[in-house]
Amino acid sequence: MGVDEPLSRMPQLRLDELLEELQARINAARGTRDRVHHLLEAVVSVGRELDLNQVLRRIVEAAALLVDARYAALGVIGPDGRTLSQFLTVGLSDEEVARIGPLPAGHGLLGEIIRHPEPLRIDDIHAHPSSYGFPAHHPPMKSFLGVPIRVRDEVFGNLYLTDKRGEQEFDAEDEGVITTLSVAAGVAIDNARLYESSQRQRRWLEANAEITRRLLSGSARRDVLELLARRAREITGAALADVSVPVPGTGDLVVELALGSDPDARRGLVVPADGTLSGAAYASGTPATTPDLPKDDRYNAGPRSFDGLGPAVSVPLGTGAEDSRGVLLLARAEGDPVFTDGELEPLLTFSGQAAVALELADRRRDAEQLALLEDRDRIARDLHDLAIQRLFATGMTLQSAARLVENPGAAERVARAVGDLDETIKIIRSTIFGLRTREEETGPSLRAQVARAVGEAGTTLGFPPRLSMEGLLDTDVPAVIADHVVASLTELLSNAARHADATRVEVTLQATPREVCLTVTDDGRGLPDGGRRSGLVNLAERAHRVGGTMETAAPPEGGTRITWRAPLNTDR
Repeated sequence: MGVDEPLSRMPQLRLDELLEELQARINAARGTRDRVHHLLEAVVSVGRELDLNQVLRRIVEAAALLVDARYAALGVIGPDGRTLSQFLTVGLSDEEVARIGPLPAGHGLLGEIIRHPEPLRIDDIHAHPSSYGFPAHHPPMKSFLGVPIRVRDEVFGNLYLTDKRGEQEFDAEDEGVITTLSVAAGVAIDNARLYESSQRQRRWLEANAEITRRLLSGSARRDVLELLARRAREITGAALADVSVPVPGTGDLVVELALGSDPDARRGLVVPADGTLSGAAYASGTPATTPDLPKDDRYNAGPRSFDGLGPAVSVPLGTGAEDSRGVLLLARAEGDPVFTDGELEPLLTFSGQAAVALELADRRRDAEQLALLEDRDRIARDLHDLAIQRLFATGMTLQSAARLVENPGAAERVARAVGDLDETIKIIRSTIFGLRTREEETGPSLRAQVARAVGEAGTTLGFPPRLSMEGLLDTDVPAVIADHVVASLTELLSNAARHADATRVEVTLQATPREVCLTVTDDGRGLPDGGRRSGLVNLAERAHRVGGTMETAAPPEGGTRITWRAPLNTDR
């Protein structure tokens, strides 16, 4: 019996082994079934989203869950095809990300999959030839699995997974699961991009229609430009939108309109055409882009006011370098996606609307000027044909009647009335001469020069000054004094823009028979005690040179009022 007992137990042991093997196979099958189930859930979850950022976040989260990885990341390859433009992580807290510093750009081991877009599985990261360590405060990582994500045969980005839980290494099954997920991810990303593109196209069309309505309704040029910049900023998700126009007689641009990111500090800034992103687009007549505006060595000229910004694009407002009327600059926040070719095409069409707005504004101004000149001709003709003839006839009648007046006092009054009529005729004739004088014959009139100076000052001030003109400025003010008036006005407006920090500026120019008086009032900080006053000294010297005066005052409501006067002698 003792010998036969072990023999009798052999079938039992064999049966236990078979049962254990069967159970292991059942567990493996159940695990495979569960993993396939989780994979299907992940595919459905990823494909359900239409927002691209949400799709990318779902992909990296699903990848980490499927292979039980402690850390996961998704890197989006930039337009250059060599570096990462976006990097989403799972497993790192915000504090850890902040301590690590700038996110990877796609060098080392991460760049290996960019250069060779095939799955890569490594048991020890440090043992790979392309690995050169981690930055300070980076958590330790050992095992690694990387898989590219393709969208329509184009590599969109890569999935990176590290440190499989339980001190295990990634196996072939993990690689197969993530590869399958990457295929579904490519389809989901393509759908999200198509949806995003269609929505963006719809918004561009709506914005174009809105701007067209504004143009046809005769809205002001600045209002149309502001609407265009605001819509472009909203649609592209930009943090900053600037419209810069050329400065006449120079190679520079000036920021006429600024939206977002401290606009008051940028409005009125002079931007060099050489060494700036806006200048590059203006000079070439084609869009200029950069993935990181503050760090781009190609565009380091001009005022540095781009802290916290990243990708940027500058688009000319026109169809070429010769037709460009300005530049639209859009900049996104630091870390945001770069501007793609798909975004530039509708942006170029949209910028053409801005060129149309500027062109229509110029044509409308020319039409208004032409209508004004025609009206002035009509007024001059009516004054000459009607008013002067009737006044002359009335004077002749009074002269004839004066011979019949016997009372010396009454005769003197009639003679004085005749003299007044003659003086009135002289004034009207002078007015007619001023109305009919063309700028190309005698140069710009004083009124035109003052209006132009005030209009140009609106660019540097950030708002249009109020202008009021009275009297026979174009006929009674001699050319020498008119030059001093324009120079003094330019100096006063420049001082208000640079030093006053004002929100309102009023300009009043008045000509009387005795003097011409220029008054510029602002609501700024006033004249500082002991501050530099070289500009005021120059203004006083100008007034003294023509026998006039210059006075400064502080209005009760605050600010500064400067009055510049010069005497007139209309008989000379």
